[in-house]
Amino acid sequence: MARDTSPIVKQSRREGVALHPKAHKIMAKKSGIPGQHANGRQGKPSLYLTQLREKQKVRRTYGLLEKQFARLMVEAGRREGLAGENLLQLLELRMDNAIYRAGFAVSRRAARQLVGHGHFMLNGRRVDIPSIRLKVGDEIVIRPKSAKSGYFGQIDDVVKNSVQGPLSWLKSDHKKLTVKVTGLPLRTEAETDINEQLIVEYYSR
Repeated sequence: MARDTSPIVKQSRREGVALHPKAHKIMAKKSGIPGQHANGRQGKPSLYLTQLREKQKVRRTYGLLEKQFARLMVEAGRREGLAGENLLQLLELRMDNAIYRAGFAVSRRAARQLVGHGHFMLNGRRVDIPSIRLKVGDEIVIRPKSAKSGYFGQIDDVVKNSVQGPLSWLKSDHKKLTVKVTGLPLRTEAETDINEQLIVEYYSR
């Protein structure tokens, strides 16, 4: 499966948002664009550049490749309602994002690895595709064999380090190691520092 292997801290500095917990501390010291003299060459960005950076920020936040993201944008535009909000809903409903949102991983990248290694079962079947789109009523369970591993044996520590709060559309049970999709993600529950309209405008050029 193709994936972006560029350093996560460099991506975080480029987009101005911490994409992984370890990026927080480094960005506190180095928050500018990576590269020699990068801070000195920043000027007022054009509208196009602003739209591009917002698109890149969201794409990297959710860990998608360009073609994956563009396909989701096309689908979001075909659905009823606001294209930008539709896009965020589709992103939130990804399997890896749900694992992260449920508090079973400290980052989406970590959640993507857990799913890719086949640690979860969806509606009774083992899955290893992070991009699977969930629907209302779906139930995710950690495989019995995986539940005995060191990682999930210390899930309380993982949950403690997670920044996720309760969500209306996900019901997680950290004792039984289960997650259930009880509704659809609300815009107010998605990432708050996203201007999705800029992304819609970028793809409408």
